[in-house]
Amino acid sequence: MKASPQSVSNRERVLLVGVAVKRASRIPGVEAGVAERESLLELDELARSAGAQVAGSVLQIRDAIDPATVVGRGKLDEIKIEAQMRKAPLVIFDRNLTPGQQRNIEKATDCRVVDRTQLILDIFARHARSREGQLQVELAQLNYMLPRLSGRGVEMSRLGGKSGAMGGGIGMRGPGEQKLETDRRRIRDRVRKIEQNIERVRRQRAVRRQARQAVPLGMVALVGYTNAGKSTLFNALTHAGVLTSGKMFATLDPTIRAVRLPSNRKVLLSDTVGFIRELPSGLIAAFRATLEEVQEASLILHVADVANPRHTEQDAEVEKVLAELGVEDRPRLHIFNKLDLLPPEESAALHNGNGNVFVSALTGAGLDELLRRIDEAMPVDPTVHVTLQLPLSDGRTLALVHACGRVLHTEVLDGNMRVDAELPESFARRLREAQLEIHG
Repeated sequence: MKASPQSVSNRERVLLVGVAVKRASRIPGVEAGVAERESLLELDELARSAGAQVAGSVLQIRDAIDPATVVGRGKLDEIKIEAQMRKAPLVIFDRNLTPGQQRNIEKATDCRVVDRTQLILDIFARHARSREGQLQVELAQLNYMLPRLSGRGVEMSRLGGKSGAMGGGIGMRGPGEQKLETDRRRIRDRVRKIEQNIERVRRQRAVRRQARQAVPLGMVALVGYTNAGKSTLFNALTHAGVLTSGKMFATLDPTIRAVRLPSNRKVLLSDTVGFIRELPSGLIAAFRATLEEVQEASLILHVADVANPRHTEQDAEVEKVLAELGVEDRPRLHIFNKLDLLPPEESAALHNGNGNVFVSALTGAGLDELLRRIDEAMPVDPTVHVTLQLPLSDGRTLALVHACGRVLHTEVLDGNMRVDAELPESFARRLREAQLEIHG
């Protein structure tokens, strides 16, 4: 939906700043500055996802990072003039700043300054909807703020509104205007309380996970760079109606739905938060309860935007996060999404193979092949032929039998339902443990 002129005019105007170091590049073999220019484009997307109006950008290429101000005193004067000319009261740096650097830059430019981590945290605060997501975002925000308390009483008092609130400027959506934000001890107490709440969430998720595991359905997790189309693919496979958006980190809360494979097996598919370059480590730690779905998965679907010229570097960032989660060796399929955005001659030249599958979640192209490949990659539970005697009132077990196996024949005898079925061996074993009458 197109934004109204009034909503655009109310957006906070920002100036973006990137810094490249000569003879160094984030991408080996690429001239210094090229990767940083592409990174500034990503920062532009992040800023817009946070509700900003990007007024302009500045890229400096220098011999070394200035330890006090990052860009040097002379460049700070230029940034100050540029921000004034473009009427941008907020400057966003495309790197993480130390508390001292942030204070020095603000003093020299007379502007509020936000670094990359704070911008990402702000987007998460805007999009967190569930209580779990809000707790995890608040924990990451407080851990980010804690070392920045010294000499920043004014800045801490700027925080206004709850996580996810639409009010306030970028970097100001936070835990709220409470006295704890100006008191280290109270912040630490709040952090401990949030960690306890998140631990309770983790235990609740573990209980739900055990309940799911009582039914022999394998878990498949979607992972990928933010805005790679994971939620669109999730909807295409499950018809779940999960929110999809061109904005980065539009979905934070994990969603799990069942998917039936060509072999008639069912698996559980989970959609998780997207990854990004230099995803704050505190955020990964805070969202560990959510990312446990990835750690529990039997198969990981790594979704990439094939139409994005930077998808190779984005894939490398996803690999880093998977390594942090300890699942880099988990069975995996590489899914190249957004095939519909490629020219016909390019898409025709692509071939599935070597663990790669090319799809368009938007048009449905390649989804049948994807389901077939998932079916092949998922561990196979041997099936056994069983005969069940179920009370007519036990509709739950009958529904599970239909969902998890193949029913061959049913008939009613003496008030009971006799069911002949082929079931996964693990499921049949659980039915026996439940002391149901089962033969075969």
